[in-house]
Amino acid sequence: MPNFTLPRPARLTRTHKVSAALVATASCAAALAFTAAPSDAETTAADAPAAVKPVSANGLPMTAKDRADDGKQARAVASSVAAGLKVTAVEKQNHAADQTANRSIERKALVAPKAAPKAPKAPKATPKRYANNLDGWIRESLDIMKDKGIPGSYEGLHRNIMRESSGNPNAVNNWDINAINGVPSKGLLQVIQPTFDAYHVAGTPHKLTDPIANITAAANYAADRYGSIDNVDSAY
Repeated sequence: MPNFTLPRPARLTRTHKVSAALVATASCAAALAFTAAPSDAETTAADAPAAVKPVSANGLPMTAKDRADDGKQARAVASSVAAGLKVTAVEKQNHAADQTANRSIERKALVAPKAAPKAPKAPKATPKRYANNLDGWIRESLDIMKDKGIPGSYEGLHRNIMRESSGNPNAVNNWDINAINGVPSKGLLQVIQPTFDAYHVAGTPHKLTDPIANITAAANYAADRYGSIDNVDSAY
């Protein structure tokens, strides 16, 4: 059986022991430092200031007056910022809120609804025109009679005009009793001056031989005495 000589155990000197102790101490210090050091996320969250809601001096939600006062404060903050002075987080938040409110008001002013356009004025009615002949005179007289509530028809007027004057507005009767009395009958419906003056229709010329004035005055007289010019078939 061969003889083996066991290696002698290494002997640790004092110097070796001191070095080992220093290494162990440094390792423990590093481990403690790593454990105690907060993460970046934790540091950021801890250092971040809590959100501050604007409140009034008594701790209640701000009123319109408070907001008005804060507007002054916001302007002071803005001046401070411009001057490079230090401002608090609350002052910065109030300043930002005031700017937001101003922008909101400006946007509302920009999108205000336009006033409804005015309705166009109705065009003035064109005056009705009538022919300057017997047919036109009768039609214009009928419109005036209708407006004044005087009865009569085209047929009634035309029939009596043809019998009295044959459609001549300047016809004059110089032989009947009226002529003898100095008030001869004249015009389309042979009206004497006193009757014309009494039954003249306002809005027509005050002239006995004017076609429209003569017709409407005679129709007005016939309506008062006979009920309508349509009821007249002879001298009246």
